[in-house]
Amino acid sequence: MSECKTTWHILGAGSLGSLWAARLARAGVPVQLILRDAERLAAYRRAGGLTLVEKGQARQFPLDAQTATDPAPIQRLLLACKAYDAEQAIAGLAPRLADEAEVILLQNGLGSQDAVAARVPQARCILASSTEGAFREDAWRVVFAGHGHTWLGDPLDLTPPPWLAELERAGIVHDWSLDILGRLWRKLALNCAINPLTVLYDCRNGDLRQHPAELATLCDELAELLHTCGQPAAADGLHEEVQRVIQATAANYSSMHQDVAQGRRTEIAYLLGHACAAAQRHRLVLPHLTALHQRLLKHLGARGLPSH
Repeated sequence: MSECKTTWHILGAGSLGSLWAARLARAGVPVQLILRDAERLAAYRRAGGLTLVEKGQARQFPLDAQTATDPAPIQRLLLACKAYDAEQAIAGLAPRLADEAEVILLQNGLGSQDAVAARVPQARCILASSTEGAFREDAWRVVFAGHGHTWLGDPLDLTPPPWLAELERAGIVHDWSLDILGRLWRKLALNCAINPLTVLYDCRNGDLRQHPAELATLCDELAELLHTCGQPAAADGLHEEVQRVIQATAANYSSMHQDVAQGRRTEIAYLLGHACAAAQRHRLVLPHLTALHQRLLKHLGARGLPSH
């Protein structure tokens, strides 16, 4: 008797959401895209599906798609939208979530996860942190740019879900983490050390090697914050890892730099904003981190971009 597979509903057909959708479908897992509105759904259907480009080879996947207003219940949802859209997106889907549904949260930074979980108390929220590289060539065409790693975990229930085997089959390299919050804090600290400076100096990641003292000071303050927030493991060797990431991604523009260059809203509130708010809550004085946040807010404001 063949098992009835649970459909993966995927909201957020950006680079990572599209990457997961195409690879799951390729592995024979049922996938249903949730698109913003009827207009976007019509555009998707005209395109004939989602195209994945990997190692120069393009393959189209005619995945099922719907809008958020579709009445069908959702058992498993990958929320792959931006951090600032996550709470509103889940609020719209909350009535469709089955009891004991699972929601996998693939957002940058911290803060949005708690907001989402508060909206859907009936669901199990699984947090994810990914280093995979992908970018969209156009609306329905995603390029797999770099094999990375995805960590998943649930601070409230350390038991791994059985569907991790589906990720294995789909070639989504992952680990179940017993300390997913530590992973997310570590990634947040790396992003806070690198992304804002690339925006302010308008440079590629590798050019930050010209600012060693500033990087070292920021890493010291971020490590102090991590210790204060009960994340000593995330603070360990932070400066060295920041240097390694800058070296390994020297030719790349950070995601925040790309957002600003293209006049898009950034996730500052869930990265540097979250770090500074946490420091304030703990009455921790971090002058360089605070000054960096203020400089970045001013920079965004001058370009007419939101600061939240």
